[in-house]
Amino acid sequence: MSLFKRWATQLQQQTQRPAYLRIADFIAEGITTGELPSRYRLPPLRELAEILGLNYTTVTRGYAEARRRGLIDSRPGLGSFIRSKASSASALPVSSYEMTMNAPIEPVGALTEEALRAGAINLFNSTDMLSLMRYQDFGGNAEDKAAAMLWINRKLNVENESEILVCPGIHSALVGIMTLLKRRKGAVCVSNLVYPGMKAIASHLDVKLKAVLCDESGPDPAALEAFCRAGEISALYINPTLHNPTTLTIPDFRRRALAEVCRRYNVSVIEDDAYAALSDLHIPAFAELVPELTWYVTGMSKCFGPGLRIAFLKGPDRQAVERLSAVLRALMVMSSPLTNALARQWINDGTAERMLDEIKNEAKIRQKIASLYLSQFEYQADNNGYHLWLPIPKMINSNSSDVAVKLREKGISAVSGIAFCTDNNPVEALRLCLGGSQSRHQCEENLKTLSEMLTDPIYFSGMAI
Repeated sequence: MSLFKRWATQLQQQTQRPAYLRIADFIAEGITTGELPSRYRLPPLRELAEILGLNYTTVTRGYAEARRRGLIDSRPGLGSFIRSKASSASALPVSSYEMTMNAPIEPVGALTEEALRAGAINLFNSTDMLSLMRYQDFGGNAEDKAAAMLWINRKLNVENESEILVCPGIHSALVGIMTLLKRRKGAVCVSNLVYPGMKAIASHLDVKLKAVLCDESGPDPAALEAFCRAGEISALYINPTLHNPTTLTIPDFRRRALAEVCRRYNVSVIEDDAYAALSDLHIPAFAELVPELTWYVTGMSKCFGPGLRIAFLKGPDRQAVERLSAVLRALMVMSSPLTNALARQWINDGTAERMLDEIKNEAKIRQKIASLYLSQFEYQADNNGYHLWLPIPKMINSNSSDVAVKLREKGISAVSGIAFCTDNNPVEALRLCLGGSQSRHQCEENLKTLSEMLTDPIYFSGMAI
C-alpha cells in the first residue's frame, strides 16, 4: 500500500501531464523496478481513486491507458492484474535476455567458453562435491574470502578478511544493509536518478528515500549537508562508478567533499560499486575516504555475467560485518557454496580477468558504433561501459515511457527515465543497453533503427502525450 500512497504524493506535484497518463506511467515504473510483479492484483478502481484523491473516471482512464500499453489485463469480476511475461510476449520479438536489465556484453568465441568450461571441470574434479552441498556459515569460507579480496583489491586495498562477506548478489547485499540501517529510522539520501532495485528495496522495507540535488559531478555536497543538518538521515547511497543510468563516474574532488559531509554528521555510506571493475580510472572509493562509515559492495554480475549471483562486501569494521551477517543469514541463509566455488575458481585461474578484458574491449567497439549512429543526438556514455543515457529529442512529442515501449517492440533495450526518478520530477530520457546476448551485428542494427526512429517522429505519432 505504501507504493500507492507514494503515487498520491507524486500526483500532488504540479505538472502539465494528465493524471490518468501518470497512473499508467506509475504502473510502468513499478513493473520495471519490480514493485509490481507479474500477476500482481492492482487495487479496485474506487479504492485506488480514494487513495490517490482522484475521481473514479480518471482512474478508469488510467487503467485503460495501462491496458493500451500492454501493461495490465482486466477481467470483469476479478479485477486488474499486471501482465505476465508470457501474456505480453506476443507483442515483442523473441529475445533471450530481459531488455529492462543492464546486462553485460557476452564475449564471443570458443576460447572464452572453453576457459569457462575447463575451469568448472577442474574445480569439480579436484573438489569434494559433497562439501559443496552442505550448509555453511554465511559470508563464505576462507578460500571464498581470499578470492573476494583478490577481486576487490583491483580497486580497493583490503587486508582483513574479517571485514569481508561473500553474498548472493549485490541486490541481496543491499537488502541486508537497508534492513540493518532501517533500525536507525532515518531516511537514505540518494541521487535524483537511482538504480530501480534500490527504489524497490526501499519501498518494500518502507525506508524513505530523499533525493539530493545533483549537477554534472554528482550529488551536491551542500544539498547533502542541508539534509544532514536537518536530521533523520541514516545513510547516503551512492553508485560512484559508471552510474546507472547516467554513466557518470564521480570525480575525486566531489567524492572527497561528500565523504567529508558524511564524516561530520556520522552518516553511513552505501557504496554500490557494481561497475567498478569496468573502469580504468583510479579514483579513491568512499571505503578508502571514510572506511569507518562505508559499506562497500561490488560483484561479478555486471563485469562477468548476471548468472553468477555473487557479491563481495566490505563493512566498516568487524562488529558491523557480524551484525550484517546475522541479518543476511536470517534473510537468505547463505550464499550458494557451488556459486562461491565457481567464482573462486575463475578468479584464481585468470578466467574472470580474461572475461573482464573481453567485455571492456567489446564495450569500446560498441560505444564507437553508437557514436557514429547517434552523433546528431546529445547523450552520455563512457567508453568502458555498455549503457547510454539519451535525452528524448524535443521533436518527439511523446513521453519516455511510451518511447521505451515502442523501442522494446523493435528489440531495442530501452528503459524510461521515470524508472530511475526519485524526486517526483521524471527526466524525459532513456537508458539504452548495448550488452546482453545480442551480437555486435545485432547491436549495430538496433542502433541504426534507433537513429532512424529518433530522427523521424512519425514512428511515435499517435502515442499518448
